[in-house]
Formats: sequence, C-alpha cells, structure tokens
Amino acid sequence: MVELNHTIVHAKDAATSAQFMSEILGFAPPRRFGPFMSTDEPFIVEHYAFLVSEAEFDEIFARIQARGLDYWADPRLANKGQINRNDGGRGVYFLDSNGHYLEIITRPYGSGG
Repeated sequence: MVELNHTIVHAKDAATSAQFMSEILGFAPPRRFGPFMSTDEPFIVEHYAFLVSEAEFDEIFARIQARGLDYWADPRLANKGQINRNDGGRGVYFLDSNGHYLEIITRPYGSGG
C-alpha cells in the first residue's frame, strides 16, 4: 500500500495559514511540527482537495460562508457562489490567504453518480 505521508504548503505566513486551515476544516488548533515554509519569495500556487463526509461538508461550507469567503463550483473559478454535484456528491473550491486552491468533495472523482 502506498500512502501520502505529508506535503509542504508554501505560505507567506505559515502560522496564519495553519490557523486558517485548522479552523476552516474544524480541527484542533495547530501546533508547530517540523519545517514550515514561510517565504516572501514567489511560490507556485497549489491545489489541495479534501474528501469529507456529507456532514463535514455542511460544517466546513458553513464556515466558508460565515467568513464571507468567495467559493466556486469549478477549478477555473467560473461558477462563483455555486457548488458542484460531481459524481453524485457535492464539491466546492475556495482560496486560502496564499491563493492556494482548496477543495472539499463528498465523493471521489470518477466514483459515479
């Protein structure tokens, strides 16, 4: 079995980014562990997708809306203020403070529906 162990998220301010991610996803407050990448240098904007349950989607989406964050149904950011129903589930894209594309989905892509 192959499993992704970790990734590095480049950020303008790692502590602020970790706090945002933990709050929006409903995790405990972050604690520093290992090297984090805070930089003033330009970096590549990444995409991070999270597979969540229907209940978790509702909770996370409520936090996105409560913060007044823009959100889209698609990765091109063409369908603002909408969610998608791909594969019989729900999905939405939003941006963090670094411009990374974050996505929550309730069904894996290609799973049918």
